[in-house]
Amino acid sequence: MKFTNPTACPVAEALTVLNNPWKFLIVRSLGGGPLRFGKLQENVTGISPKVLTGCLNDLTEAGLITRTVYAESPPRTEYRLTELGEEFTPVITALARWGLKYKQTAGSGGMDEKNSAEG
Repeated sequence: MKFTNPTACPVAEALTVLNNPWKFLIVRSLGGGPLRFGKLQENVTGISPKVLTGCLNDLTEAGLITRTVYAESPPRTEYRLTELGEEFTPVITALARWGLKYKQTAGSGGMDEKNSAEG
């Protein structure tokens, strides 16, 4: 799933890789360290095992996470962010801050003039 188009807008390129909300939430969850499949599914409320598997495969192929299988009985598999994936965590933090601010202001009819894009 590595889409690299040298003429593409960098934001469009990032959104092509992280093309659904589940992937953002998976990266957010892995920002705290490596996790197993079951713990990821707990952290990403509402995601089905099939969708989680697909997203993990996509993120692995894109180079944002790694999958490590330990030869134990029973087998243990962990997912962790790569260096490239870790570079995305400040974006997740900024989105969380913005989302919190939006939730606080949306209930009062939206952002005031001081905080609007036009103000």
